[in-house]
Amino acid sequence: MRTRFFLLISIAVAAGVFFGARLVNNDYVFFAGYTILQFIVLATAWNILGGYTGYVNFGSAAFFAMGAYSTVFFHKAFPMPIPILIAIGGVVSGVVGFGMGYLTLRLRGAFFAIATLALAVVLQTLVVNWDYVGGSRGAYIIRPNDIAWIGPYIQYLFLLMLALVVISITIARWIERSQLGYGFATIRDDELAAEASGVPTLKLKLVATTISGALMGMAGAPFPYYIGYLQPSSAFGLEYAVNSIAMPMIGGTTSWIGPLIGAILLGSLQQIATVTISSAVNLLIVGLLLVAFVIIAPNGIVGLVQGWMRRREK
Repeated sequence: MRTRFFLLISIAVAAGVFFGARLVNNDYVFFAGYTILQFIVLATAWNILGGYTGYVNFGSAAFFAMGAYSTVFFHKAFPMPIPILIAIGGVVSGVVGFGMGYLTLRLRGAFFAIATLALAVVLQTLVVNWDYVGGSRGAYIIRPNDIAWIGPYIQYLFLLMLALVVISITIARWIERSQLGYGFATIRDDELAAEASGVPTLKLKLVATTISGALMGMAGAPFPYYIGYLQPSSAFGLEYAVNSIAMPMIGGTTSWIGPLIGAILLGSLQQIATVTISSAVNLLIVGLLLVAFVIIAPNGIVGLVQGWMRRREK
């Protein structure tokens, strides 16, 4: 019941955001807003594995790219509406996430993180040598200028990504308050003790990698239509791997709202810097803020606020 109520509230807020952006009557708001919403989905997806379960994933860009390149593949083979391509991207990346988990989740700590980074390198190498999806040359995606009942195509993409934000946050909140989330928390706190208590840790970790990978793939599926030209360096960009880790850590990894706060804060700062200075400083901003929060607030903004409220109650 609470999840249903939360979903209705989220849909109402999302509708308000969309119509508020339309009142501004500036397409750049939708271009910048799409990027921020995309990072919200990525940060939330990463947090399901990295925050709830405690397994740091450096291969976020690989799952994002799988969603993007599945769109390119089906756009050339059999064109379909974007909502269907988003679902396909989620399935493809979810399967990749399950396979990655099955092969690597017996590793822990830094070894698992290195394995996920190696996965991204392997997948990028395969894509670079796959001519059908453009290979190293890249692939063009021609999109219409407008779409019926909505207007400019960027507004349609913005609306789709807004829907993905609602879906991903609802899933994350449900996981956090469910038995599945409690199982993830036992793995994060003490995996050996969880195994000794009979918790099916491998099964739970596979569920986490599958859900996390699927949401990342869904975030990447509309990307070729947003950018118009997809190449390996853009799909497997370092910014996706770095931001998907930094945003939950800055916002707070133990709650669904942490990645949301971190993505809005960092995403907005990066968009402002892109307009006023240069997009080249985006990763510098992320690095400086991440170092500052690791020193000042290791539990993120949510942890900082919770600690302040506990001190105030005492």
